[in-house]
Amino acid sequence: MTVTMSRHGRRWLGLALGGLLAGLSAGVSAADFDPGQGKVRALVDEVAERGVDRDWAERAMGRAEFRQEVLDAMSGAAEHRMVWHDYRDIFLGEERIQQGVAFIDAHREAFERAEAEYGVPPEMIAAILGVETRYGRITGDHRVLDSLSTLAFNHPRRGDFFRGELAAFLEITYRQEVDPASIEGSYAGAMGYPQFIPTSYRAYAVDFDGDGHRNLWTNPVDAIGSIANYFAEHRWQPGAPIYHEAEGPSVRPDGITFNAARPPSVSVGELAAAGIESEAALAADTQVVPLALEMEDGSLRYRFGRDNFYVITRYNHSYLYAMAATELAEAIAEAEGRQADWFTATAADPEERP
Repeated sequence: MTVTMSRHGRRWLGLALGGLLAGLSAGVSAADFDPGQGKVRALVDEVAERGVDRDWAERAMGRAEFRQEVLDAMSGAAEHRMVWHDYRDIFLGEERIQQGVAFIDAHREAFERAEAEYGVPPEMIAAILGVETRYGRITGDHRVLDSLSTLAFNHPRRGDFFRGELAAFLEITYRQEVDPASIEGSYAGAMGYPQFIPTSYRAYAVDFDGDGHRNLWTNPVDAIGSIANYFAEHRWQPGAPIYHEAEGPSVRPDGITFNAARPPSVSVGELAAAGIESEAALAADTQVVPLALEMEDGSLRYRFGRDNFYVITRYNHSYLYAMAATELAEAIAEAEGRQADWFTATAADPEERP
């Protein structure tokens, strides 16, 4: 029998076999994270209890290396220091928009199936990939094993969180027979096309092409399905709006919390009393996320985020990220010539439709 394998299957097999050979030959070296001592040993114990081979885990941690640049990068994320118009300009260039159109066209069957199964439109999925990795072109150049080990045992505040991510990473790579030292990603340990952190990978990644692997590192089809699944699991509402345009004063009113990455909790009536009016006809008790976006000329652009806006902030806990992904999705849809009133529900609010 002649067995054929897809290009993605060949890439997967090469990654897996190469990783296994590298792992067997490397052994335990003098390392920054001694698997026989302290918290590192406790981590090995933890993953061994989950079924990871202890010797394998010890060899993996013996190869991890401390990276000061990872700790330095953690304090400089763009979401912590930029305003809206600067952040937006990073992601709304014409090249990225056209690449999104081409990416949807290249994987149209997967996008259409993801929308049918999970209710998430192709443009929204593509926009996440466009913001995260330029559709898989830039997935990070930090060894995830090093990044997560450095953060797990050296971050001054979030060590426990990153130890959980490191444990999940070791479990994923062990079960998928991939060398943990071969995987590269972001300085914070996010991986692959969609930049899932390991616990998200473990919880939400899906084998969308049916090849028996949940491969977000090299397989765009699995990435498309996994992003859609992530959104659905966080209660994405198919066809519902992401935001509404609004008008308001030149200075933010006091007493209202703007730009929060939390569920809609401020009523339209309360905002109207503060002088901020939605362009859509919304009931006074409608709960929204008030957004005040800083424009280049110093003015404010007001918007009301809805439940789907909050869902996007579950992917990245930043209103800047969620709004940039939304606008990129809108721009991709426009470039496709597709009518997509679900962005702002300009026709009518879904619950008010007949």
